[in-house]
Amino acid sequence: MADVLLFHHVLGRTAGILHLAEVLEQAGHTLHTPDLFEGRIFETIEEGFAFVKEIGFETLMERVRQAAEDVQPSVVYAGYSLGVMAAQQLAQTRAGAAGALFIASCAPAEEFGGPWPAKLPLQVHGMKEDPFFADEGDLEAAREITETSDSGELFLYTGNQHFFADNSQPGYDSAATAQMIERVLLFLERLDDK
Repeated sequence: MADVLLFHHVLGRTAGILHLAEVLEQAGHTLHTPDLFEGRIFETIEEGFAFVKEIGFETLMERVRQAAEDVQPSVVYAGYSLGVMAAQQLAQTRAGAAGALFIASCAPAEEFGGPWPAKLPLQVHGMKEDPFFADEGDLEAAREITETSDSGELFLYTGNQHFFADNSQPGYDSAATAQMIERVLLFLERLDDK
């Protein structure tokens, strides 16, 4: 079974993030869900980013580094939105990653010293009309990186919700999330078979 380090989105480690981790754990995988915001949960993206600005990006990245040190390098680095930046940086720069799983975000590989490691399995999920994913360059970056990876997959869902896979948020989409989880579980099984 896979070992997964899951970084939460800009609203914090919400009940929905913990539920997503629990679903993967019930399938037999080991999930690590560090709380980069130390218990703070926000109602809006703006409030979450204001908090990140307040604590400073260096403090946030120090918390990411600490979370990574607490697990073996051979994990699947996973992230949701803001958490993708942490997961992507670790996946691209820390030796031994087993795979990468990104939800609702993706950056150009060059931001982390690119190119994407061709042998590193990758799966990206997002909604086709999510303005944060589709209109800010993330979708293009996801297409480029998944094409670069020998086993990269990009899955797009109908809708415009950024937090579609977080069941504690108003934009939660149960059908899209169920489909995403099915694909994630297959991805993790394939990694386990290697």
